[in-house]
Amino acid sequence: MIVAIDQSGSMADSVVYASVFGAVLASMPALRTHVVAFDTAVADLTPLLHDPVDVLFGVQLGGGTDIAQAVGYCQQLITRPADTVLVLVSDLFEGGNASLLHQRIAALHQAGVCVVVLLALSDEGAPTYDHTQAAAFAALGVPSFACTPDAFPDLLAAALEGRDVGRWANEHGLHTAVAPAV
Repeated sequence: MIVAIDQSGSMADSVVYASVFGAVLASMPALRTHVVAFDTAVADLTPLLHDPVDVLFGVQLGGGTDIAQAVGYCQQLITRPADTVLVLVSDLFEGGNASLLHQRIAALHQAGVCVVVLLALSDEGAPTYDHTQAAAFAALGVPSFACTPDAFPDLLAAALEGRDVGRWANEHGLHTAVAPAV
């Protein structure tokens, strides 16, 4: 399980919830969990996961966003693609190389990694996000949607059980990005 958290200022609520969930997941012996926070730099918070407070203090809101760089870092952590869930918590406003981001997400998906993009993890569950990026991911078969904290455990269960996470999101009425019509 890898939770990659966009720590740009617009993601404040999502950062808090994702950090806490990451620490909870790390306490489960059946999962090997990594938590990575990013803006234009990547910070691996995995060594802090024993204490959710340390994780929260390890995150620093603000700055730009280089999602491609963060996804590249996460790729290095994956040893068993078919057994890996990558939850990317981001509004997808990419300040880095969008083409490289698409290539990396596509490669992960094709390798068998369950990639889930959470556009927001907040009480409102109605995010502002880059619709073009989300549609590009949807076209790749990578679900992109917003999620409330109370729905997150069921989302994780669906991902860990190998169910179709995009279908799960639609069935639960979550705000889901769709691929552009051709």
